[in-house]
Amino acid sequence: MDARRRVAVLVAEAGTTLAEQAGIDIADRPAELWQLLMLSNLVSARIQADIAVTGTASLVAAGAGTPAGTLELDWQQRKDALIAGRYQHFADGTATRLGECARLAQDEYGGDLRKLAAAAQGRPERTRALLQRFPGIGPAGAAAFCREAQAVWPHLRPAVDARALTGAERLGLPADPAELAALVDPADLHRLADALVRAALDPAMVERILADSAETAPV
Repeated sequence: MDARRRVAVLVAEAGTTLAEQAGIDIADRPAELWQLLMLSNLVSARIQADIAVTGTASLVAAGAGTPAGTLELDWQQRKDALIAGRYQHFADGTATRLGECARLAQDEYGGDLRKLAAAAQGRPERTRALLQRFPGIGPAGAAAFCREAQAVWPHLRPAVDARALTGAERLGLPADPAELAALVDPADLHRLADALVRAALDPAMVERILADSAETAPV
């Protein structure tokens, strides 16, 4: 199986991205970008990704789907939403940080993270640096945001970070972001990056894809 076919199998195996699982329709709009930032914040903790997904969905359902909506909720309401979404162990600190993030988003960008992209002037490293000004968003959180946001912020492409490259290595795929990006349509690069991270974390997925490769390889 060639690299392009293996990538197609990988993306199909992974299915939806984390943002899609959280009900976020990635778009270059203020609400969706804020929701992605919340998800990136939650997934940065040492917690299972599916719990970050349910925690984000619960926050949005409670009214925190925009920075302004998040600020309208008090600390207890944010905490309750996190707990309702199974995000229990870090609920106290996360409820505080999300309020701080919402205040920063409002004060610096008028609640519109597209202005963050504009402030970065098309520079991926500057984008990641600005993201890390948000409490709770470190390098891993910024990488998580950029993996998904490259679907609508082309200047981030190829956002294939070290964790995704680990997945690529385990699958026998190129270890160069540009080479990986050449294997998919640009509009699907975020799906590939997300799937590679899952492969890095899921040995069973890697085994299934490699077994498929062996079965379909020419004799």
